[in-house]
Order: sequence, then C-alpha cells, then structure tokens
Amino acid sequence: MSIKVNIHKTHRQFTNGLDIVEVEGNTVGNCLDNLVRQYPGMGKALFDKKGKLLRVIEVYINSKSAYPNELAKQVKDGDNVHITLLLAGG
Repeated sequence: MSIKVNIHKTHRQFTNGLDIVEVEGNTVGNCLDNLVRQYPGMGKALFDKKGKLLRVIEVYINSKSAYPNELAKQVKDGDNVHITLLLAGG
C-alpha cells in the first residue's frame, strides 16, 4: 500500500530536500514510523520522547484534519498525508 507523505518545508532538511516521500502503512502512525525508518532525523522533528506527536505537528489525510488520534487514523492506497507545522507568535 503506497501512501504519499507531503513534507513541510521546515522538515525537508531531514529528507534530503524531498517534498514528497512514498511509504507503506495502513495507519498514519505506521506511515510515519516508516518515514522515520527511511529518514531517521524526522523522528525528533515529529515525536516527543514518549512517541507522541509534538504539539506543533498537524496531520492531514487527503486535505482533511486527522485530529484527534492522528496516529490511529486509517489510510488506504493512494492517500496523501500532509505534515504541517503549526506556527505561533506575535
């Protein structure tokens, strides 16, 4: 099952500049685990020490928010997962 993961510009430093990475998986969590296996630097950029998504990470599946329980959301062949970074400031 091929899932396209769209990488936020800030995180492309960990994927050798790639903006889209194809991974296998049937949940968002499986897909992100496979992404981290391919590009280990993504691990610290996405997850805390307990393996939970960082609070600044937002995940979309086919342009729809995967919140809440993002990692458990089912995906199917051909889906697009977008990783975005929430920015705040003033």
